[in-house]
Amino acid sequence: MLTATPLCAPWRCCRFDELGVRELQYIYMARQQVFCVEQQCAYLDVDGWDEAAWHLAAWSAEQVMPLAYARILAPGVKYREPAIGRVLTFGAGRGVGLGRALVRQAVALAEAEYPGLGIRLSAQSHLQDFYRAEGFQAEGEVYLDVGIPHIEMCRPG
Repeated sequence: MLTATPLCAPWRCCRFDELGVRELQYIYMARQQVFCVEQQCAYLDVDGWDEAAWHLAAWSAEQVMPLAYARILAPGVKYREPAIGRVLTFGAGRGVGLGRALVRQAVALAEAEYPGLGIRLSAQSHLQDFYRAEGFQAEGEVYLDVGIPHIEMCRPG
């Protein structure tokens, strides 16, 4: 199901308790750098849902931080459907199509683990076209999440 890209080693997807201490540290560092520092949002990134999640990351031998990362939550944890969140690319993973590959890998995992249920995410509103190209449809109105406009999007099951 998970395939390698020319840019990085094969994707690693695992549950929280399968992550090594250093892997978890680097994932948290990347999330804090992207979501708290770069986006200038003071919020608690470690929200208590990581222990219930699948963690999907692309790693490179040249960079200790993940090149790309997303977490996948089971149905009923955040939404009725499975959820994809904390989607990011970092460092050399940016600008080379790895974000699109990441979303496709996350969708494949969610569909394999939770078939027929659809997938929901909360997208920054300026990324609607990006997610729409991957089969997601906007639902509801734009709302602010830590000061950034977001919209819920769903990919039908």
